[in-house]
Amino acid sequence: AVMIEAVENHMPEVIVIDEIGTEAEALAARTIAERGVQLIATAHGNALDNLMQNPTLSDLVGGIQAVTLGDDEARRRGTRKTVLERKAPPTFEVLVEIQERDRLAVHHDVAHVVDMSLRGLPLRPELRLRDEDGKVEIRKAPAPAEAQTAQVTELRPAAPKPRLPNRKTLRIFPYAVNRSRLDQAIRICQAPVQVVNNVEDADMILMLKSHERHQPKRLQFALSQGMPLHVLRNNTVTQITYFLRSIADQRVPQPECDAAMREVELAVRDVMENKQAVELSPQKTSVRRLQHQFAEGYGLNTESTGAEPQRRVVIYPAAGV
Repeated sequence: AVMIEAVENHMPEVIVIDEIGTEAEALAARTIAERGVQLIATAHGNALDNLMQNPTLSDLVGGIQAVTLGDDEARRRGTRKTVLERKAPPTFEVLVEIQERDRLAVHHDVAHVVDMSLRGLPLRPELRLRDEDGKVEIRKAPAPAEAQTAQVTELRPAAPKPRLPNRKTLRIFPYAVNRSRLDQAIRICQAPVQVVNNVEDADMILMLKSHERHQPKRLQFALSQGMPLHVLRNNTVTQITYFLRSIADQRVPQPECDAAMREVELAVRDVMENKQAVELSPQKTSVRRLQHQFAEGYGLNTESTGAEPQRRVVIYPAAGV
């Protein structure tokens, strides 16, 4: 109420809000933005995912709602009848994630980014990094063609398979890895993995390559004691999924599995973008199972068709997260 009254009485050009943390503050910020005042604010949450999943603050990025479609509309879209959609225009057009003291991720179109996230597509923000001399390096988001190439190549292993403890459940400490994508990859692989919050409780560390040179002291100490480390090139479900499969015995010849997983990844992207079913090449049962798990992890529908040895997976469009 105080902020809105200030706008009405003093007509400021810019308002800065420190730490939006309540629903009332989020609604006040929307009211101020709708009146044409430039708004700069911070909010509780480490990443965009945190805001989207926070019912109190999700209005800042447009809010998330479940929408039930009619039969005709669901058929037209090629989706399920219940989908998640953005509720309204975001309060802020640009969002900056403070990933580290000297590392920022900039989302220039919040509405588009939220829509992409709800469709299960990977996000590619602009990165800004400051080195020891104070110089700022800006890494632009890859162009669509570059992004597609990256998605194809990222299924190849980023590092040799680490030596791991001989136990049924592997305890992983993720550093700078998106937790929701890690959880999704674990569900896709049905991997016997437990995510722990303390590096002291972990069997291995999972880290992004961009953070490899700037490790906290607690990680440096753990690594000096011989704890295994696996480095991911990208913070994507695909890359995490490949890592999980690389440490598990899938009983599938590796070259055959690699080609099949590259095929299903391209098919998932094609189905999401074009809303049309895609039929994969014939595979043996163990490989088809992996393809089903991967596609269903993106909320798509799948089925196996044909008779052995020509039995194959078909992926159908669907919505959901």
